[in-house]
Parts: sequence; C-alpha cells; structure tokens
Amino acid sequence: MLTIALPKGRIAEETLEIFEEIFGNEFKFESRKLILDMGAFRFLLVRNQDVPTYVAHQAADIGVVGLDVIEEQGHDIVRLLDLGIGKCRVAIGIRDEDELDWSRPHMKVASKMVNITHDYFSKKAMGVEVVKLYGSIELAPLVGLADAIVDIVETGTTMKENGLKVAETIMESSAHLIANKHSFLAKKSEIMELYKQMEKVIHGA
Repeated sequence: MLTIALPKGRIAEETLEIFEEIFGNEFKFESRKLILDMGAFRFLLVRNQDVPTYVAHQAADIGVVGLDVIEEQGHDIVRLLDLGIGKCRVAIGIRDEDELDWSRPHMKVASKMVNITHDYFSKKAMGVEVVKLYGSIELAPLVGLADAIVDIVETGTTMKENGLKVAETIMESSAHLIANKHSFLAKKSEIMELYKQMEKVIHGA
C-alpha cells in the first residue's frame, strides 16, 4: 500500500480527480474524515505546510505540495513530478506609491516564507530583517511594520485591494509529487508505475 499525503483544499481535490481518471473510481473523503483508504492507496488529508514533514518522516510514502513549500522547508525528499495544478507565484509586494530600490543597504520584510525571503534578498546583496507573520500579511507595509511583503500571489487582486502592488516575482510555483527517499527505494516499482500513470493524465498522452 502507498500512503499519500494531500494538502486540504483545491490541490487535494484536483489530485484525487487525477486518480479518478486513472482508476475509474470515485476518490472522495467522507465529511470530516482525514484518512481515505482506496484499494492500494491510503490518502491522508493534512495541512499544506505539513505535507513535506509527513513525507520526510515516512508517515507518508509520497505527497503532493506546492514548490514554494518544498523550497521553504528544505526537507531531504525526492521530487518526482510537476503536476501543473495549484499554480501561483511567490512575489514581493510594496505600497502603490513606493518603488523597489535594490541599492538600499537594508529592508524589513513581512512574510511567512522566511527562508525563501532570506535567500532571495541575499542573492540581491541586500540585508533583510524578516518579520514572520501567518496571515493578513498585506497589512504590514500599510501600518509601518515592514517595507515590503513576500507572499503567495495568484491574481494579485488581494494586494491591489489593499493598496499594494507586485514589485517582483521571486519564483513560480505549482503542486509537485514528492516521495520519501526510503519509500522510493523500498516501493520503487509502485511509485514509478503511479508516476507514469499520473504523467499520462497530466500531459494527455
């Protein structure tokens, strides 16, 4: 049996739709249930940020999670396949009236993505103080808590509605299929067979 960690919400739904197309059965969690057993698969419904942790600690053999979460957490896992769903980008947001000035020696940035923020600003040779927030990040520049934010952007509407603009894109993200390193060795044939079937669905082969 393969245990698969899925993030709650749209990505889980779209991943299960891929399984339905492959196997011709309905894959659906019952109300409030967090475990779904279907044939050779056990699905776990977990918080988005927890998917790589479940996989890294082998509580799940494989998982589906956004590239932004993978990059932020840096777990030692196997990246198998870009599923092309859950597309978004990680971007720097600033107030409408401001400009992003890379000649500055230092900037204060609000974000829940501390590592991605540090890495990007380091590459730009700019000192950065990251104020870690978990929600309503758009408020930070408006009330003087930070000069800018680093956040997930899909359409940019939330930033616009709060007097901010996208100043620069740090990375593009979409949901990836990942695997635990030990599981990948122990269950390689099952994982690779699923990989091939999912790849066919995604690319319409």
